Amino acid sequence: MVAANERVVAVIMVGGPTKGTRFRPLSFNVPKPLFPLAGQPMVHHPISACKRIPNLAQIYLLGFYEEREFALYVSSISNELKVPVRYLKEDRPHGSAGGLYHFRDLIMEEDPSHIFLLNCDVCCSFPLPEMLDAHKRYGGMGTILVVKVSAESASEFGELVADPTTNELLHYTEKPETFVSDRINCGVYVFTPDIFTAIEGVSTQRKDRANLRRVSSFEAMQPDTRSLPVNYVRLDQDILSPLAGKKQLYIYETNDFWEQIKTPGMSIKCSGLYLAQFRYTSPHLLANGDGIKKASITGDVYIHPSAKVHPSAKIGPSVSISANARIGAGTRLKHCIILDDVEIKENALVGHAIVGWKSSIGRWACVEASGDYNAKLGVTILGTFLNLVYILSLIIYFYFVFLWRSMKRQS
Repeated sequence: MVAANERVVAVIMVGGPTKGTRFRPLSFNVPKPLFPLAGQPMVHHPISACKRIPNLAQIYLLGFYEEREFALYVSSISNELKVPVRYLKEDRPHGSAGGLYHFRDLIMEEDPSHIFLLNCDVCCSFPLPEMLDAHKRYGGMGTILVVKVSAESASEFGELVADPTTNELLHYTEKPETFVSDRINCGVYVFTPDIFTAIEGVSTQRKDRANLRRVSSFEAMQPDTRSLPVNYVRLDQDILSPLAGKKQLYIYETNDFWEQIKTPGMSIKCSGLYLAQFRYTSPHLLANGDGIKKASITGDVYIHPSAKVHPSAKIGPSVSISANARIGAGTRLKHCIILDDVEIKENALVGHAIVGWKSSIGRWACVEASGDYNAKLGVTILGTFLNLVYILSLIIYFYFVFLWRSMKRQS
């Protein structure tokens, strides 16, 4: 347990508009961290999990988005959870560890004994208090949340090997070409402030190497780091890998659900996972109905209080309906996310789909995909009118660029 005089801060990495292109077209309308999963912004789930950490003093959101894009949400969630939440904007890329180091003075203002670091695009139950207890027992600099996955998918992530008795991290490699382990890094960490010393050490070594390169062929011996800026420090390759096996890092394995939210298809799956979790953490958020006075509800469903759903509709499982949506008589919704101001007319069917803001689905229409969330065509996405205009403008632009280049070659 955390002592009464100890304080904890949490840093959630939210990325920026130059990243997450696989989440398009949804990220055209709203920053990816604010896209709703189970009726709540994506970043809301790790923030809510941080609220359960004993003696939590501050939550920081770290990313490249403009501050105005997060201002309203940060103010709202701070008031709701009664915990200070602050957005920190990076001026340029510093790497996953370098960004943390860049704001070290602010992070250390609360004089924390422990610092949690979480990736926003991770979907899991976030067992943070349990991680902290284990971390204190281990006595190392950091503890990594890990999960067991299939051997076929492990190479897509950071694979690691740990001592089965002490849980010490013995070996870590990021996305290896050959199989190493079916235990992977979940992107959730807890560190002591010593992490800043480790990051500073990487920057110092890189600076020394840069000086050596001016007078020798040392650069040819360092192909992995020669192109990186001095202050650009990656958590996985520059911190975890070198410190593995030195009694500095340990693991905490979760047997609960875990997914990465990289694509719109995975957002549907993760929305369903969070809805299922609501049964135990927030049952008041789940809708109910028997098809008489309210719509017939099957499985886990979230319906915003402002949405209007006809009593003859059949909803579920794994459905999230956002604000001011209008669901007509006889409609059937399953495994889908319905965004703000959507209208779905009578007897329509929507399955394994995301219906974008202010979209309209006509009577007896069928919008359904296979439900393979990893496949490019496994889900259906209906974007907003603005998305379509943007895509059309890109097509026209590249068409004229092609014509101009063709004319230039001919001349």
